[in-house]
Amino acid sequence: MRDLSKYKGIIPAFYACYDENGEVSQERVRNQVIYYIEQGVKGIYVNGSSGECIYLSIEERKSIIEAVMEVAKGKLTVINHVACNNTRDSVELAKHSEDLGVDAIAAIPPIYFKLPEYSIAKYWNTISAAAPNTDFIIYNIPQLAGVSLTENLYSEMRKNSRVIGVKNSSMAVQDIQLFGSAGGDDYIVFNGPDEQFLGGRTMGADAGIGGTYGVIPELFLKLNSLIFERNLDQAKKLQYVINKIIYKLVSGHANLYAIAKEVLRINENLNLGSVREPLEPLSEQDKEIAKETAKLILEAKNKFL
Repeated sequence: MRDLSKYKGIIPAFYACYDENGEVSQERVRNQVIYYIEQGVKGIYVNGSSGECIYLSIEERKSIIEAVMEVAKGKLTVINHVACNNTRDSVELAKHSEDLGVDAIAAIPPIYFKLPEYSIAKYWNTISAAAPNTDFIIYNIPQLAGVSLTENLYSEMRKNSRVIGVKNSSMAVQDIQLFGSAGGDDYIVFNGPDEQFLGGRTMGADAGIGGTYGVIPELFLKLNSLIFERNLDQAKKLQYVINKIIYKLVSGHANLYAIAKEVLRINENLNLGSVREPLEPLSEQDKEIAKETAKLILEAKNKFL
């Protein structure tokens, strides 16, 4: 049986970092890694949705993971999302990731064209073959990718010995039970939707990867601890408070990640820059929402930590 312990815990989805001109900032990438090391999270998930990957070039994504590994190697579990909307670029990123020594690579299915499952499997397996010594994680996010991971496709992918599990971001909690039962103890399922971390963990998720963990890592670490201790009453209360914070984060005109980065600037003095267009940057109204969110977070920390 495989040892998957390095993946079990709280893994924030890493935010893209830009300078004042909107170019990728390796310095700010390194600062963000240091912040997560200090918070005590299990690992980081780089170049995914929160990393604005579909709006970055291949070279930018390489520069981000290079800066991450300068700081994180040996200190955090690093999962690098390498999917592009063509196999060739994805393979290039997979090879680069293995050269850097990441713990795992991950990939969504190709988007736009509705491909048959055998084409999706070939795409994933080709990417995985480019990094033959690196674990591979399937990223299931049908509400954005337009393609769902089915039992049959997951069964086919488990023929690949490098596949270790699924980052499941579908909104149906029972999908976690489905993938967990299909893979058994030799595979891992990561809960994706942050608002139902408690539900996902109780349905069998072994860990979590989330886009709002980065703003409130201490609260998710505490929630995970309460679940481990089987203090579900307190866990439910904390999940409700976390959800209130998330609802505030997504209530602005700006993109969620623009507001999240502003909250980190306010509460942690961590400047990660703005977001990449066409994502909406902060407006004056959004700055007020960020201040309100930052206050909610401090109140929650005082109550639960």
